[in-house]
Amino acid sequence: MMEHMDPRQAEVADLPAVADTLAGAFMDDPAWSWVFFDRAARYDQLRAVWLLLLEGAVGYGWVWMTPGAEAATLWIPPGLPEIAAPHDARFGPLINELLGSDTGRINTMFEQFMTAHPAAPDHYYLSLFGTHPDHRGHGHGMALLSDNLARIDAEHRPSYLESTNSANLDRYRSVGFVDHGTFALPDGGPVVTTMWRDAR
Repeated sequence: MMEHMDPRQAEVADLPAVADTLAGAFMDDPAWSWVFFDRAARYDQLRAVWLLLLEGAVGYGWVWMTPGAEAATLWIPPGLPEIAAPHDARFGPLINELLGSDTGRINTMFEQFMTAHPAAPDHYYLSLFGTHPDHRGHGHGMALLSDNLARIDAEHRPSYLESTNSANLDRYRSVGFVDHGTFALPDGGPVVTTMWRDAR
C-alpha cells in the first residue's frame, strides 16, 4: 500500500485524462479485446466509450482518481443508472459509429452483464477501474480502491463488480470481494467473474 496517495473526485475537466488511463488499462483486457478485436483501433474505441460513461456519471460524485490520474475508478451509487440522461441517448449511436454493423459482441456482453447484475440489495457498482500502464506495480490502483471501499463502508453499503480479467480476481478478494458467479462470452470468448462485497 502506498503511504501518500490523496484521491479526489474527478471533475469534468479531468475526464479526458481519466479516459486515457482507463483506455490504456483495458488494452489487453480479455473481454474488451474480444469486443474490440482490432488492436490498432482498440485504444481509441475504448477511450471513446469510457469517456461517454464518465461524462454520464461524473455528476454522481463517484469518479475517483489519484492526483496524476495514475489510477481511476468509476462507481455507480445505489439506485442510479449507469449513464445519466442526456448522455444515455448517445451510447447506441457511438457504438454504431465505432463498430458499424459488427455490434453483436458488445450487445451480447452488455446483455450478459445486465442478466448477471443483482437487483437487490442496493449497492455500489464498480463500473470501471484501472491503472495507467506506465504506473502499474506501484500500488496506485489498490490504494485508490481501498480508499473508495472505506467510503462505502462508512455508508454501510455492499458493492458489486464484474471482473473481465481473471488476473485481477485475487486483488479483489484481498479487499473483501467474494466470487458471486461466472458467465462465458460466446464464440470462444473469455469467462467473466461477478463479485460481491457485503456491507461492513
